[in-house]
Amino acid sequence: MQVNFREIWYNYRSEVVFFIVLSAIVALSTYLSQFIPEAVFDNTITPILITATVATALIGVLLMLRRNNGIKARKLFGWALLVWGLSDLVYLIGWAAAPKQLMDMGATELTDYELLLGNLLGWVMLLYPTEALRPGWLTWKTALWQLLPMCALVGLDYIIPLNLSPVIALYPYVLLLLLFTHMRAYRIWCEENYSTLDDIDVRWIIRYCCMLILVGVNYVYMCYSHDHTRGFTQQWFVVFMMIYSIEQILFRKDPWEGIKVESGELRDERNNRSNECEIRSRLVESESVCQEEANSQEPIANSLQRKALEHWMRETKPYLNPDFQLIDLRAVLPMNRTYLSRFLRDEFGCTFYQFVNKYRIEEAKRLMTEQPDLKIEDVAIKSGFSSRSSFTQTFTKETGFSPREWNQKYHPA
Repeated sequence: MQVNFREIWYNYRSEVVFFIVLSAIVALSTYLSQFIPEAVFDNTITPILITATVATALIGVLLMLRRNNGIKARKLFGWALLVWGLSDLVYLIGWAAAPKQLMDMGATELTDYELLLGNLLGWVMLLYPTEALRPGWLTWKTALWQLLPMCALVGLDYIIPLNLSPVIALYPYVLLLLLFTHMRAYRIWCEENYSTLDDIDVRWIIRYCCMLILVGVNYVYMCYSHDHTRGFTQQWFVVFMMIYSIEQILFRKDPWEGIKVESGELRDERNNRSNECEIRSRLVESESVCQEEANSQEPIANSLQRKALEHWMRETKPYLNPDFQLIDLRAVLPMNRTYLSRFLRDEFGCTFYQFVNKYRIEEAKRLMTEQPDLKIEDVAIKSGFSSRSSFTQTFTKETGFSPREWNQKYHPA
């Protein structure tokens, strides 16, 4: 499969910049931490940062469990925060009881405790993005199967005379790589159902995974550096990651909520309608009684439906609403969500997101032609985009020019 690097750059350049900036900050912090006196770190910085981590985690648990709105991914993130918070609370209690012994733990080699704790926390924090990308797939059974190889490796590390520490430390990255394989399918699903991806696209999960990568890399370095101050960068970055993640997850729209509503609608639809042929036109699973008749009339019906959809898009301009969704096409095409997506792919060769944005870009071109003095922000809003950034990115990707460059090229002053 050919990789389109230009498309990847347009889709994820903000995530690349995000990762680079965070990496630079973490590297700088790691370097500066070397100049912190050990006494200051052991007696002041460590308890403050660990206390902040515990407090942030527990507050996050309360927020996630009280405001989850029935979303399983939010509940899982809340439980993940609870595990992290309790582990740091145990560490804090141990520090208060015997700070010298706790600080010296792992100072000469990577201990089994550090390996187990790091892998466990990495596994727990990956439960949220797994559920967010594949709702319903993650169960206790599948989650424990993910953890089983790590437990087996730790057991082998005790039995055989080989140092498996590096392999064990890298196991969470194997789970992360498996997670990335689901991201393209998730993005396509979003494009098939929504015309605006600002709050529901895979970008947030990529940022979340970037932060986990940095935490993991710094954790491995922290385990091998054998320096008391090695936890400074890790602790403040964990606090930052928790606060940022809590804010994003709580106020980020969950794209799967509409699916639950539609499932209920379709059940009512099946109970209330007795005409099987009419049900066939609204459901993907065509009834066998109407199948032969549907196949013979399908080309004509599709042509009429295509013309009806194009006329409706031109006359009513529903794409000017940034919240325009696939199910809104039911106003002209009485089909269910899955059949609507297939209809757009078969008739127009694109996803719903691409289909709508073609109209929006044409509207933006018309506005820039008729009102050349209109600001880019106003063009974006008037043509149905939710923000200037999403408008500029989409317009540049489709035309090869930024809105300003296109305006100057085709309508020079």
